Amino acid sequence: MSETILVTGSTGFIGARFLQKLAGEGATIRIFLRLESKVGILLDSVEVVRGSFSDVESLAEAVRGVDRIIHLAGVTKAHDEAGYVAGNVTPVKHLLAAVKLYNPGLKRFVYVSSLTAVGPALEGISGVKESDRPHPVSAYGRSKLQAEMVCMEHSARTPVTIVRPPAVYGPGDKDVLQVFLMLSRGLLVTPGKVGKQRFSMIYVDDLVDGILMAARSPQAVGRVYNITSRCSWSWDDVITASQPLLGFGRLWKISLPQPLLFFIGSVIGAASFLGGTPPLINRDKVNELVQDYWVCSSEQAQQDFGFTAGTTLVEGIATTIEWYRLNGWL
Repeated sequence: MSETILVTGSTGFIGARFLQKLAGEGATIRIFLRLESKVGILLDSVEVVRGSFSDVESLAEAVRGVDRIIHLAGVTKAHDEAGYVAGNVTPVKHLLAAVKLYNPGLKRFVYVSSLTAVGPALEGISGVKESDRPHPVSAYGRSKLQAEMVCMEHSARTPVTIVRPPAVYGPGDKDVLQVFLMLSRGLLVTPGKVGKQRFSMIYVDDLVDGILMAARSPQAVGRVYNITSRCSWSWDDVITASQPLLGFGRLWKISLPQPLLFFIGSVIGAASFLGGTPPLINRDKVNELVQDYWVCSSEQAQQDFGFTAGTTLVEGIATTIEWYRLNGWL
């Protein structure tokens, strides 16, 4: 029996891959878009509802009659704490309020949060677990944690599941692209110590699979899950996987000093207020970048609903670089 699934944030990097997966399964897809947003791919395969998260009528139309909601929408850049709350917390409140009124029989509400909601790990091998006490180090992370708390406040009447991905990469991603562009020129500039930093990453299609498994698992109701790769990686691991494909020889590694990074973040952050556009980097974002261990464990997801990321780092990087080249990005 076909499900009707509502997806928010469908025009983003992860959202686009999510729609492709759902279309391949034959699911009935509905997407919620801002009035000014472009539809993007799969126009003929989806029902489009336009509106805003502050518009009760459009939210009612969006949530009515769907079986599951995957909430991917949010902001990753804002001027200040209030901007992150407006982009990441308030929409969740309004969406869940609409579910309560117009779709009380919803089977599952999945909130796609972030590893930044719990904060960095103390070590780089096992990483943080879902039971660890959250200690976000940025306004973005605090807003994602606050949105998680809103979800849990509604969990008595709405079956919710929260997933926390780490860094996500794959075809269509523009953030990790910058790393490959540097490497292709024989250069790697990092915000921390190249030999010390470790991080979890997940290939986008593995993340999509994990989100759907969590959305459909009875075990996952009212729970939080890290959806991540099977182990953590270092910069040297990324270099080794990329070198045969990018063909660089000698590689210059530059670790920027933290005082310099915080100075740059302060200057750019202050200047962005004059221009009006949220900055790519500020002191708050720098505080995320300089952490040594953005690592988490997927053990709970594997135990509860059998999730294991199937794409190795070598496979994922190869597929991603090939896509960049075919599309003229690299």
